Amino acid sequence: MILDEGKQSSVSTFILLGFSEYPHLQAPLFLVFLTIYTVTVVGNLGIIVVTRINPKLHTPMDFFLSHLSFLDICYSSVFTPKLLEIFVVEDRIISFKGCMAQFFFGCAFVITEMFMLAVMAYDQFVAVTNPRLYAVAMSHKLCTLLVAGTYIRGGICSLTITYSLLDLSFCGSNIINHFGCEYSVVLSLSCFDSYFSLMTCLVISIFTEACSLLIILSSYVVIVVTIIKMPSTGGLRKAFSTCASHLTAITIFHGIILLLYRVPNSKSSWLLVKVATVFFTVMIPMLNPFIYSLRNKDVKEAVRSLINSKLLSHSM
Repeated sequence: MILDEGKQSSVSTFILLGFSEYPHLQAPLFLVFLTIYTVTVVGNLGIIVVTRINPKLHTPMDFFLSHLSFLDICYSSVFTPKLLEIFVVEDRIISFKGCMAQFFFGCAFVITEMFMLAVMAYDQFVAVTNPRLYAVAMSHKLCTLLVAGTYIRGGICSLTITYSLLDLSFCGSNIINHFGCEYSVVLSLSCFDSYFSLMTCLVISIFTEACSLLIILSSYVVIVVTIIKMPSTGGLRKAFSTCASHLTAITIFHGIILLLYRVPNSKSSWLLVKVATVFFTVMIPMLNPFIYSLRNKDVKEAVRSLINSKLLSHSM
């Protein structure tokens, strides 16, 4: 059967192996990932709702945080439902179009979050270095433009990489040794020269990662210098507390990305790729609400008051 997708690809479906090499762990892993996904959706939705209804949480940082939570829900939902499905069904098939769509949205949300973290670093930079003019410098219009720019950048980069995959031909094996359409695994199934797609992905990945890290590192270098020059320990403690949660999220997010970059593309490393991808797509979206809410007194107070009001309304 010859398809329109790709250069005369004869592959119309892919088979996802997932973690099928561990049959005795299918049920426990399903329950673990279902629990994590539930916590991810509830936790991130909670942050979005709280930042919308609480007047104290209408700052630029909370505006960015609500979009970060939205992105966490989105890119976790791209992979996790399919991961849960292949734990419980024997027919672990994904169509060619479904595979490309999964890759496109997953890639778009990850790149968007990468730039969202950079925007949040710039916000921290303005908050620490120029606190008196913070509200003026980070106007709602500027915040909206910055957020829109991250989504547009993520969509364009992902569309370019996805197009380079669609330009390939898939006519051999259709077995994907992964739980989703991860780039290196899909690329390994191509019949012909994949140099153009590989170089496209490499250039975009290096550019996006370098730009994001450059903004983050330059922002925090200035932040650290400013904090060191602060005369009072109270101001230093407050500034450090403001940046600590964001630094934690950045370290985990970019640490996993850099790990995936360094993993060699060979069959012996596919298990490591799958585990790292699980941590990246399943664990990080769950951790972010805890990282930010536990370090933010206003968020904790807002959540506590919301829970108390709900309990009070039910008891009456």
